[in-house]
Amino acid sequence: MKAPKKEADKETGGREYWRGLHLVLRNPLTVLGLAIIITLTLIAVFAPQIAPYPDQGRGASNLKDRLAPPSFDHFLGTDDLGRDILSRIIYGARVSLKSAIIVVVIVIAIGTPLGLIAGYFGGRIDEVIMRMTDAILAFPALLLAIAIVAALGPNLTNALIAISIPWWPWYTRLTRGQAISLRERQFVEAAKAIGVSDFRIMFRHILPNCLSPIIVQATLDMGYVILSIAGLGFLGLGTQPPTPDWGVMLSNGREFVLYEWWYPTFPGLAIFITVLGFNFVGDGLREASDPRMRGKFR
Repeated sequence: MKAPKKEADKETGGREYWRGLHLVLRNPLTVLGLAIIITLTLIAVFAPQIAPYPDQGRGASNLKDRLAPPSFDHFLGTDDLGRDILSRIIYGARVSLKSAIIVVVIVIAIGTPLGLIAGYFGGRIDEVIMRMTDAILAFPALLLAIAIVAALGPNLTNALIAISIPWWPWYTRLTRGQAISLRERQFVEAAKAIGVSDFRIMFRHILPNCLSPIIVQATLDMGYVILSIAGLGFLGLGTQPPTPDWGVMLSNGREFVLYEWWYPTFPGLAIFITVLGFNFVGDGLREASDPRMRGKFR
């Protein structure tokens, strides 16, 4: 009798997966967001092959073409050091995506286990963890990140650390709420009754049921992290020249905005389109995972 039940559970899970995927792809904005993310990922992976001037994308200067407007030689123009802006944006996609992935992985790795522990055990453990998260959330995230980078020194590694520190408490609160709602369910009580360890219950029974909101939040946060990294770069506290970074390019180009408009405009558009793509996908996943919203896409 167990084998047919497992097959039935597997078939039900497969149907739910394809149904969820169908609902996501029925949303045109989500499809647009996926197209943006996939395109950006391919651009980042194949940057050396796609960039028209790979050396300039990495930081090599070319002063004879300084501040050249968009043309067939330089489709998006050049910057104040003569570097091709399109090549710099393409290589900057690598920095932005890699940084966003690192930060999101770090905050999930810290915040999710703490949220599980707080929500599952409750009591004094929950009180200690949540007061710690409240203390961090009491500070404005960007202001705290700026203070941390100022203390550690301006570079990309320190910027990633600075962004991660005020971000993980959100995942702790999210996971804790899910764990509290799940710890009283019958499948958890049954696991306790047969002697399953607390560690196994948390990570094998409760955590899989928390993944959906965590994935949705992580997708939305990818865009916000890219925006935060660009903001620190704009302030001179993130990526340091000559490493390509959209925020640094925007900062360097702001003084040329009235006459050499292409210099700050195209890096700003790259940030805007990327964040918009991740927001579209995150909103689509959230709506598809919410039974109250699914009727919109049927």
